Amino acid sequence: MYRSGLHVFTITFFTILSQHIFAQSVNIPFQQDYYHFLDRLEIKSGKFSPTYHASFSPLQRKKVVGFLDSLENKDLELSTTDRSNIQFLYNDSREWDDSTRNNGPDIWNTFYKNSADLFSVNTDNFDLHLNPVLYLTGGLVAGDDTRYYTNTRGIEVRGMISKKVGFYSFASTTQALFPDYVKSRIDSFRSVPQQGFYKRFKEDAYDFFSTRGYISFNPVQPINIQFGHDRFFAGHGYRSVALSDFSNSFLFLKFNTEVWKISYNNLFGQMIADVGQTTFKDPKYFAYHHLSINLTPTFNLGLFESVVYGGLDSAGRARGMELEYLNPVIFYRAVESHVGSSEGNAIIGADFRWLIWRRFSLYGQFLLDEFLLDNVRARDGWWANKYAAQVGLKYIDAFGLKNFDLQLESNWARPYTYAHSSLFTNYSHFGLPLAHPMGANFREFTGIVRYQPTQRLLFVFTCIVIDNGEDSNGSNWGGNIMLDYSTREQDRGNELLQGVENRIIYLDATISYMLFHNFFIDMQHIYRQESLGMENSELNYTNLSLRWNIFKRIHSF
Repeated sequence: MYRSGLHVFTITFFTILSQHIFAQSVNIPFQQDYYHFLDRLEIKSGKFSPTYHASFSPLQRKKVVGFLDSLENKDLELSTTDRSNIQFLYNDSREWDDSTRNNGPDIWNTFYKNSADLFSVNTDNFDLHLNPVLYLTGGLVAGDDTRYYTNTRGIEVRGMISKKVGFYSFASTTQALFPDYVKSRIDSFRSVPQQGFYKRFKEDAYDFFSTRGYISFNPVQPINIQFGHDRFFAGHGYRSVALSDFSNSFLFLKFNTEVWKISYNNLFGQMIADVGQTTFKDPKYFAYHHLSINLTPTFNLGLFESVVYGGLDSAGRARGMELEYLNPVIFYRAVESHVGSSEGNAIIGADFRWLIWRRFSLYGQFLLDEFLLDNVRARDGWWANKYAAQVGLKYIDAFGLKNFDLQLESNWARPYTYAHSSLFTNYSHFGLPLAHPMGANFREFTGIVRYQPTQRLLFVFTCIVIDNGEDSNGSNWGGNIMLDYSTREQDRGNELLQGVENRIIYLDATISYMLFHNFFIDMQHIYRQESLGMENSELNYTNLSLRWNIFKRIHSF
């Protein structure tokens, strides 16, 4: 198959369906604090949303508004802040809210006709929302005279044409000087987390351009199709061991089918195997299936599989995209057998979520990269017994205090999980892990405290403790997923955290105040301590930010 297979398939598919399209919706970009508002409401209602499954994000705006509408006739214990947050969510997706509650000041009969958009158009055949993007940060590290900064400017546009085809576009340019631990990670990955390619700016800063964009439509009512560039997140936690938004956006084609109590996502993507400072290397390909079912109104179970493949086939030809992987109802190992190759990196797994007593949400993930049952039973540390797992708990209105929420989470991954025989088959994109930022061979504990006394004011305290095994002197103990697993140190005797012992303690205290819709002032202090072997480093970083229509940039690693 040739490399542009995804493009040809998409154009053909869109042409066939173009005459039968239903009203559709673009997505609400994924961000932890924003989506936590929705989690709170689901937990408080005691049942899952009737309009979406939260196990795969981002979510469509239409479905989020449908969920909010479903709460209106329920007798819920909502605080004043909860009701204000609901109003915020309505305002943020006002194209699906028929009420007049989100009317804005209407400046010069042109700007802020509604409270959420600088400029908007809403007619029978055309809907448009245009907003500027601004992110300005200034910060200092204790004991360092350097002034650290972020300077992001951009634009965000979304809309619909004839209520049939939706579109979304985000573009920004950034110059930034990050603290040393972030710079070290960027230089190691050769990629900026969530952004990708960069250029050097001045002596030690970075200059990068960020873009996301896609179109969206419904060929039949239960099926939504999207095509473009974006990031995705699978699961219910702060992290994901299946698919996270840590890497750069990528070219994708996504199908979401929701019928009865089932949501089925099929995601196909073209990614970059590796990237240098100036040269992009060959692409690789990614396919992901996720089936979510609400077994009861309070218990959800998900099953997923994914495969990463590319490079050269056995005849030395560029493998390109295999159209067989576009089959939405097949196991990827069966596809590998059919196309006569076993070079793909196939992964399977499961996730769950359980709502308890309108106060708790228990969730988790388990990912299986590879294993042999006989070697599992032997308990001898066979290198190919590769898996990762997550378990977490959210507790809302903790101890009876309104809008005081706690979250505890643990993640871990065995050595060599996600790694494979080449850059074309490991679980990465643009030099960044597709799942957890630490790659593999780690154990992590996270605690988060969120307190929102008013709708405008939010306190978030995050504590993360990470233990991992690092490589040294060209060794491969299984933490760096970019390394060929054939260079492993040993076949047996492998155990979690092997290699050079490393511990990271990360503390983040952030206060955010919203002056008006999606315009925030953030005060943040980060304390980070790292103990790698006999070497220790410590950082105290304080910064002040202005954010307008953009989420916080988080470097919690």
